[in-house]
Amino acid sequence: QVQLVESGGGSVQAGGSLRLSCAASGYTFADYAVGWFRQAPGKEREVVSCISMTEGNTFYPNSVKGRFTASKDNAKNMVYLQMNSLKSEDTAMYYCTREIAGPGHQIDYWGQGTEVAVSS
Repeated sequence: QVQLVESGGGSVQAGGSLRLSCAASGYTFADYAVGWFRQAPGKEREVVSCISMTEGNTFYPNSVKGRFTASKDNAKNMVYLQMNSLKSEDTAMYYCTREIAGPGHQIDYWGQGTEVAVSS
């Protein structure tokens, strides 16, 4: 079955960095883009990146553009999210997702999440 397993979350001071990892299994990795979403308590869920497995095209919202970088390793079925210059507002649960082709960010599978806490 499809599985997405995140790791790499933790606590960091503002200005610091973290790298999240997502291990994908149970499907043909190259066939689906992988996105990262986050949700902070009391806030709406927000997409923070998306990367295609073929061309490696990426998307970032303005809130993280220039600070977050998604990358992939097709040989290992891994997706990474490098987060630099972290801010307190980046504190959230971060989820790895599998995206269905089409407009917008349509998700059919979610990981269990990894928590990121940024202290100022």
